[in-house]
Amino acid sequence: MAGKKITTSSGIEVKEVYTEPSGMTELPGEFPFTRGIQKDMYRGKPWTMRQYAGFSTAEESNKRYHYLLSQGTMGLSVAFDLPTQIGYDSDHELAEGEVGKVGVAIDSLKDMEALFEGIPLESITTSMTINATAAILLAMYIALAKKQGANLKQISGTIQNDILKEYAARGTYIYPPTPSMRLITDIFEYCSREVPKWNTISISGYHIREAGSTAVQELAFTLANGKTYLKAALDKGLDINVFAKRLSFFFNCHNNFFEEIAKFRAARRMWAHITKELGATDAGAQKLRFHTQTGGSTLTAQQPMNNIVRVGMQAMAAVLGGTQSLHTNGYDEALSLPTEAAAKIALRTQQIIAFESGVTDTVDPLAGSFFVEELTNQMEAAAQAYINKIDAMGGSVKAIENDYMQQEIGAAAYQYQNDIESGEQVLVGVNKFIQPEAVADSVFRVNDAIRTKQIEQLHRLKEQRNNADVNQALQHLGVAAKGTENIMPYILTAVESYATLGEIADTLRDIFGEHR
Repeated sequence: MAGKKITTSSGIEVKEVYTEPSGMTELPGEFPFTRGIQKDMYRGKPWTMRQYAGFSTAEESNKRYHYLLSQGTMGLSVAFDLPTQIGYDSDHELAEGEVGKVGVAIDSLKDMEALFEGIPLESITTSMTINATAAILLAMYIALAKKQGANLKQISGTIQNDILKEYAARGTYIYPPTPSMRLITDIFEYCSREVPKWNTISISGYHIREAGSTAVQELAFTLANGKTYLKAALDKGLDINVFAKRLSFFFNCHNNFFEEIAKFRAARRMWAHITKELGATDAGAQKLRFHTQTGGSTLTAQQPMNNIVRVGMQAMAAVLGGTQSLHTNGYDEALSLPTEAAAKIALRTQQIIAFESGVTDTVDPLAGSFFVEELTNQMEAAAQAYINKIDAMGGSVKAIENDYMQQEIGAAAYQYQNDIESGEQVLVGVNKFIQPEAVADSVFRVNDAIRTKQIEQLHRLKEQRNNADVNQALQHLGVAAKGTENIMPYILTAVESYATLGEIADTLRDIFGEHR
C-alpha cells in the first residue's frame, strides 16, 4: 500500500523508490516512463492476475472461469477456437476437427450469454484474444452487457484487434489490410464514444516472439505496428490524446531474465517518444501499458514439471519489468490444454511472487544496475534501427507486404533451432540432462463430439430467432460496409438479432474480399 512502512524480514526499511546515490535521477511515473507508468507501481496495488482460458463449449469454459475467480484471479482472458478466430460457424466444413480445440467456440450472442453466465460484466475486466473477428466479438460483449443492465461507460477490458501481426507472424486474418485497418479504426472511434473505458487494441509482440523472433525484433516490430495504428487513427481525424489512452500492448516473456526486463523498460521509453512525436501531449496518452504472458514456445514436452520453474522465472522478469497484467502458462501446455491442477499452480505462481517474494515493495528495484541500464539502452538502439528501416519502407503495412518482417522472424527462428540442435543453446531435459520419459498420466483433451453439440445448438437458434430481422440487419451491414460510415453500430444490430458470427463475417467477406 502506498505510504505504508515496509521492512524486510530483518527489519530493514524498504524505500518506495531508490534514486541517488544509485545514479538514477528519473522517477517512476514521469516521462519517458522507463521506470514504470505509476509512481508507486505495485506498492499501490499488484498487477492484474489474468489467466487465459477457454475451451470446448461456452458452458464448459464458464465453469473454468468461475473456478479461476474462486481461486483469486482478478480478471478474465478468453481464448477462442480457430473457427471463431477466422469467422466460421461451427457447422462450416473448414471448422471440422477444430471446434473448441484451442479455445471456446462462439457462434452467436447465445454462446456469449452462456460464456459469462453468473458473471456481471460491470464488475470484472475481460481480455479477448481475437483479431480478424474482433469487431463481432466486441459487439457480442457489448450486447450482453446491455442485456445485463450494465453501464456501458463503466465496462472495461481489452480486445487484441491487432491484425498487422497476423499478416506478419500468426495467420488468422480474413480481409485484406485496407478494410482490416478500417475495421480497427471504426472500433477506435465507436468505443471512444460508447464504451470509453474499453482498451480498443492490444498491440501484440507475443505472437511475433512465438513465431521465432528475437527479443529485439519483438520490441521493434510491435512498436512499428503501434505507430501504424496511431497514424491510421490520426488519418481518421481522431484525437491522439483520447484514443492513445485506450491502446495497450501484449508482450512475451522468454527465458533470458535480464534481457526481458530491459525489453520492457526500453519499450516504455520508446513508446513515450513515439507518441510525443506524433502529437500526444497528455501523459496518459504517452504511457505504454502492457499485458505479459510467459513464453509458450519455451515450454517443453520433455520433463514438463521443469516448466513450473521456467514460468516462475519468466513471471518474475515480467513483474520486475513493470507489467500491468500477467498470464502464467500451465506446466503441461506443451502436451495439451492446461488441466485444472496446472492452471491453479500457474495462478499460485503469480500469488507467491506478489505476496511472498518482496519484489513488489519498491518501484523498479533493478534500476541503477550497470548491466540493466546498459542492456536497456542497447535494446532500444537495436530496436530503433529496425524501426528506422521499416519507416524508410513506408511503415509496417509496406514492410509486411514486402515480406520483410516475415523474413527477419524466419531467419531468427532458423538460427535458434540450429543453436538448439548444435547444443550451443541449452534446453534442460531436451538437449542436456536428458532422461527416459514416462508417458504423461494427465492430459486435457477436448472431445470431437463437441462439434455435434455446437451444431445442434446453432441450428436450433436459427429455427427460433426472427430470421427476417437477421436478414435485414445483414443487408444494412452490407450497405454500410460498401460506404464510409462507421460499421460498428450495424454489427451490433446484427449481433442483437442473433445473426451468427459466420453470417456477419461472410457479409463482410462479400464486400471486402479475403486476403491471399
